[in-house]
Formats: sequence, structure tokens, C-alpha cells
Amino acid sequence: MKNRSLLVVIALLAGVLAKAQYNPDKVNKKAAQLYTKALELAQGDDFKGGIAALQKAVGIDRNFEEAYLSMAGMYGELKDYQDAIDNYEKAKAIDSNYFKDYNLPYSINLAGSGEFQKALDAVNVFLTVTDLNETSKKAGEYRLRCYRFALDYAANHAAGGYKFEPHNLGDSINSRVSEYYPTVTIDGSKLIYTRRVNNFNEDFYESDKQNGSWGKSGSLPGNINTNQNEGAQNVSQDGQWLIFTGCNFPDGHGSCDLYISYLTADGWSTPENLGDSINSEYWESAPSLSPDKRDLYFSSRQPDGYGGSDLYVSHRLLNGRWSMPENLGPTINTVGDEGTPFIHADNQSLYFTSNGHPGYGGDDLFVSRKGPEGVWSKPENLGYPINTIENEGSLIITADGKTAYYASDRADSRGGLDLYSFEMREDIRPAPTTWVKGRVFDRKTGKGLPSSVILTDLASRDVVSKLQTDETGNYLITLPKGKDYAFNVNRRGYLFYSDNFALGKEQQTDSAYHIDIPLQPLEANAAIVLKNIFFESNKYELKSESEAELNEVVQLLKENPTLRIQINGHTDNSGKATDNQGLSENRAKAVTNYLTTKGIAATRLSYKGFGDTQPIADNATPDGRAKNRRTELSVISR
Repeated sequence: MKNRSLLVVIALLAGVLAKAQYNPDKVNKKAAQLYTKALELAQGDDFKGGIAALQKAVGIDRNFEEAYLSMAGMYGELKDYQDAIDNYEKAKAIDSNYFKDYNLPYSINLAGSGEFQKALDAVNVFLTVTDLNETSKKAGEYRLRCYRFALDYAANHAAGGYKFEPHNLGDSINSRVSEYYPTVTIDGSKLIYTRRVNNFNEDFYESDKQNGSWGKSGSLPGNINTNQNEGAQNVSQDGQWLIFTGCNFPDGHGSCDLYISYLTADGWSTPENLGDSINSEYWESAPSLSPDKRDLYFSSRQPDGYGGSDLYVSHRLLNGRWSMPENLGPTINTVGDEGTPFIHADNQSLYFTSNGHPGYGGDDLFVSRKGPEGVWSKPENLGYPINTIENEGSLIITADGKTAYYASDRADSRGGLDLYSFEMREDIRPAPTTWVKGRVFDRKTGKGLPSSVILTDLASRDVVSKLQTDETGNYLITLPKGKDYAFNVNRRGYLFYSDNFALGKEQQTDSAYHIDIPLQPLEANAAIVLKNIFFESNKYELKSESEAELNEVVQLLKENPTLRIQINGHTDNSGKATDNQGLSENRAKAVTNYLTTKGIAATRLSYKGFGDTQPIADNATPDGRAKNRRTELSVISR
């Protein structure tokens, strides 16, 4: 009796399964004709037309599983992930067994909408299919790794209320054609980007920010835009240089080379090939210039790399030429492709794309930080939703580290790729960076002086930036916040300039600096305050942070072997005058003692303490007292 009942149940289940099983041969003929039409439209990339035809088909035959599957695929091509998911699930409800092979594209669309756990579950089902070919199996395993990475990343990076809300830059910038590869000057006032014109040609456009909004963009003036393909550009922080990629130019060394153009009174100059020290017979692209103009990062497909395209850096030599490129090494580069490097104004945060490091699939965006001795950290994925299952492109970030610009073909695009901005998540931001700019000139004549500008980290005594002014003495140097710096300007035949920027963690400033610097010719009675000589309160032992400035004095004396100087010590009026006199003398003596340990003859040095007798500010305020506590260098003879 029990056996008979079991047979009845099995028969009933078989009937249900037979009824539920999808049979393509039983599809309504009119619905099938619409399906064929939809596939033809999709072949011509008319996915919206194809979807419309398929919607009519399933209106006629509600159990037309292949129509739902194809509709899901077309929605996926349009990156309309939710509608793709909905149609995959309608197909799955008709016959889950028939659907098994479609769990891979289903999972991809789930991941596209950020549902990584569901995507992982779906791809695991896909991998249970017994007759998968090797290509399908590898594709499934690749997606499996991507989804596991996404889940691990989310578990270790709390969103903390962060919202990814890209803002379209609007009709002043974007058009019905594609705009991409944005780059901005350090003050955020000028945006330069690439626009695709006439389908195949690429030109540069610019826009100025006025009252917080971008003005109407226009083609870059001068001789930079041609009927060739110019693209993938980077403007220097001061807005004076533009380095870009030119493909198939008559003077090119390979398929794509790097070129440079300079801003002149008549617009941008005729581009110059950067030469065979950088350009090869292969492919160079995506330049990014360091804020001090000393290092040029770019992508290249040279055969000595680790994979397809690798990231390289070339250094500008004293003669103005570029060194042979150096591969950034296996920490950055992989067996895959690395591209679109962007070195931030902090000169230590490098953003780039890679399909070789673990990620969400395709080209993801990463950041690596330059540490002591120029060693790059392990690249960090920027995470979802900045990175997605699609290929990401170039990303740039403003000096304050808060705002990023990139290109995307989101739903509100004016056509093709548009430029967008969004707020960076705090944990992946670069160091907020301000800057100082101005002009170096002869104090007596007022003539601009080409000079060397050096920024040194006082704590580590590492040179953060070193640059040359232009021929008229103009300079711009970036100041990453969170540290204290010595700022020195040098030119042979002149007394160097000394300043200090206290930008430690407790200091909060969003201001940029403008400092015009009068250099004094090396002659008797020329004098400067050494602003980076430090002592503990009421003590005369030199602090280690003083070494950078002291070494500038050593260098000055070694370059001018007949120069004789005097070190003068001063205090504020706190305490007893006799104590201040003794303290000022001992501090001046400590400086001369240091100089003698570096090989400077004692006969060239003298020192004197003035106590509190020569104030340069009001001792009634803390700021005034700080200015009065100073160490001076005075030239006795040359």
C-alpha cells in the first residue's frame, strides 16, 4: 500500500515537472517572430528597440523564457542592472533547470547592482553545472574571486554613512559627444579635458570656474589642437605646461608618444615630442606630472614590463631633459594592465587603474602611497561603488583631497561619456594640500631671479619637493598638510631665503600663500632670520628639526669659501635680562659649534647674543614674543 502511494506521488511530481519544464519548440509563432526581430535590432546595438520587441513577445507568450533571458541581457548591455535582474528572475521562475546556464550573467548583473552575496550564490550554482566547457568554467571562477573580494572588502571597510553621488558638470562642459580625461590646476580654477569631435578626432577644451560654477568651455587657444588625435592630457599644477598623448603623429617614435606644450601669451605652443628617452617604438600614454615638475608618470607597453601595459616614471635632469624611464616595479605593476596614473598634489598618493590586482572585475581604481626612500605601498582598491564590475577610467582629485573628477556614461549623460565630480571617501583621500606661490627677485634691482626652491620635512629631514623657478623667478610649490616644513630659496651669489610652514595635524588652514621673495646679494651686512632653528624653551641644545636649515648654512659657506658670517641670538623679554643674555649667547654659540663639526673653519665664524635688547615685534602678544625669539645670520665679509 505504501509503495503504491509513493508511486502515485512520484507520478504526480513528474506531471508537475513536465508541465513546468520549458520547451522552446512550443513558443507562440508570432512571439517567436518578434524574438527574431529583437535579436536583429540588438545586433545593430539598438538594445532599446530590441527590448520593446521582446516586451511584445512576452505579452503574447508569458512563458517565453528565452525572451526574458534575452531581454535581461539587453538591459545588462544598457547597465540597467535592476531590470536585467527582474527579467532573469522571471525566466528562472518558468524553469530553473533551463536557467542554470544563465546564472553567470545573472550573477554579473547582481554584482552590478551591488548585491555581491546574491551574485556569489548564483555563480556557485553556475559552477555546479556538470558539462561546463573550460572557458565557461574559468569565467565563473574569475567572477567567484571578484565577488569574494567584494564581500571581504565590504566587511573590512565600513561605509560610515558615505554616499557616492556623482554630479554631472552640466551643459557648460558636457555635450552630445564624449568628454573625458579631466585635469585641473592646483587652485581648481581651470579644467582642461579631452572631447571627441567628428567621431574620430580628439581635441582639448578648457573651462574656468567662476563664482563656484564652470563657465562655458571652449577649444584650447594656440597651436595645440590639430587634425591629429590629441588626448590623455595632464596640466601642470601651475597651469603652464600641458603633457599629452599624441597617436600616429608624423614625428612619433611609436604608435602613441608623449608631447609637451607650453602656455604663452598667444596660447598653447606647438607641441614638442618628449624625445626617445621617454618615447619608444611601442606605446606611451596617460602622462601625469608631479607637482614640482621633476617626475613624469605614464603608462607604456615596453617589452621589459611585467604584463601588458605598466606604469613608469622619468625624472627631469638638471639640463631639463628627461631620464630613461624606470618601471615602478612589481608592487604596482602586474601581469595585467596598469594605466591612467595620477600623482596628487601631495606628491605621494598615486592613483591608477589595473585589471591585474584583486578587484570587482575589469579595470579598477587603486591608490598607492609613496613612503620613505620612495618605496610604494601595496595598492589599495578604492572599493564599491567607485569601482564597479565595469572598466573604470582616469580619476583626478583636487588639492584638498575631497573632490574627484572622472568620466562616465551614467543615465543623465548628455551623450556618450560625460564629466562628473563626486566626494571622495575619507579613508582613500590623499593628504590635503595647500600651496605657496610667488616671485623671486633681486632685492636691489627688482629683477626676477631663476632660483632653486626647496621644501624639507622638518621631522624626517627629507626633501619633499625641489624645483626651479621659471626664467622670471615665478614659482609654485605644494604643501601637503599634516607636517611642518622648512622652506628655502637658493641662488649662487645670494643669501638664501628662510621660511617655515607649520602645517602639523593640530594646524587647520585652507589658505594658500603668496610670498614674493627678495634675495639679498652676498655682501657685508646682508642678514636673514633663520626661521628653522629650534631650541627647547629656556635651553640652548639644538633640536633635530634644525638640521635641514643648518645644512643650508653649511652649503652656503662651502660654495663661498671666503665668506665670513656672524650668528646672532635673540630672546623675548620673559624672565630676567641677564638670563636672556646668557641664553641668547649660548644659542648662537650652539649654531657655530654645529657648523664647525661640518668642516667649517672657526675663523670664518663668530657669534653674539643680544638677549631681549633688539625686539622686532611687540612682546605683549604670544606671536610677537615668538618672532623676537630668533636666530640671525649676518654677513661680515665675502
